[in-house]
Amino acid sequence: MTRFSEFSAVYYLEEPIFGSYENSFISFSERLPNLWVCVPHLRHGLDKVEVNRELKSLLNIFFVNRDTKDFMFWYYTPMALEFSYKIVPGLTVYDCMDELSAFKFAPDDLKDLERRLFNKADVVFTGGQSLYEAKKHQHYNIHPFQSSIDKKHFAKARSREVEPADQAAVDGPKLGFYGVIDERFDTDLIKNIADARPDWQIMLIGPVVKIDPAGLPKNKNIHYLGSKKYEELPLYLSGWDVALVPFLLNESTRFISPTKTPEYLAGGKPVVSSAIRDVVTPYAKNKLVSIGVDADDFIVAIEALLASPENEAWLTKVDEFLANNCWDNTFRSMMEIMTSTFESKTAQVSLAGE
Repeated sequence: MTRFSEFSAVYYLEEPIFGSYENSFISFSERLPNLWVCVPHLRHGLDKVEVNRELKSLLNIFFVNRDTKDFMFWYYTPMALEFSYKIVPGLTVYDCMDELSAFKFAPDDLKDLERRLFNKADVVFTGGQSLYEAKKHQHYNIHPFQSSIDKKHFAKARSREVEPADQAAVDGPKLGFYGVIDERFDTDLIKNIADARPDWQIMLIGPVVKIDPAGLPKNKNIHYLGSKKYEELPLYLSGWDVALVPFLLNESTRFISPTKTPEYLAGGKPVVSSAIRDVVTPYAKNKLVSIGVDADDFIVAIEALLASPENEAWLTKVDEFLANNCWDNTFRSMMEIMTSTFESKTAQVSLAGE
């Protein structure tokens, strides 16, 4: 979105905040030139129908004296269709990042809303190849995009800067993970690794969501550091010896393409991952990442990596593989597709009016 804001105004609509408000309103915060974060504020106690009615009303107010045809609607979730479906923008994009219907506590009507969004969208992007394979029959103009990264940001981890205090205080080989700890996270795998190798320190960064924190393993060598800012991640990554992608293989991970994989690699860190399809191909097939089926596999792979921490040949292969993986390239490719789609749509409308 920051790259889009270099060419046009971007209004990023977030989830509503509920409070003791007399009337609903949207707050606007300009984070960068042309980039506005828009947060709806609604009163407590509204049910789902009322929430969507208020959001619809706020959206209609926003478009007073604005031509919707001058706007592009970019959807990250089909749920937003509930309050925006009647608005007709110049172009509709569905950025399908996950199979959201497979997630824990997914709304019952999510699949139906996604079907409707596929019908409304002019172009669809998918977050990875496996998700594309699962969705490609649902739209005529659908395109896969592997996880992209800010290489310069995560490459800071290679400089081995001073670690943050909460991690620097921990001694021993460090294995790390950052991301949401939820129903996709393999807690048993982490516990089994920690049990088998008590001298290894496992650093877990991120919020615990949709699962009971009481059920997480409590080994002394497992450290829950909580949520960290995006700017801090390279500092934590710099202190790890091995990075982990410890996901379960289930419906909620069937089509994921973890962005953390290329981020870890950009930071110069060796990676051991579960057999996630979009990690196996292309990362493991290019011998950039080790794959483990269970704790024993993970331990063997980690031991091998700890035994040879400096691997210049591997790092050279990583850099060659990631050479064209950046948000600038992703943005340019998406813009080309969107521009072509818009021009084709405009031409069809012109012909229909003749």
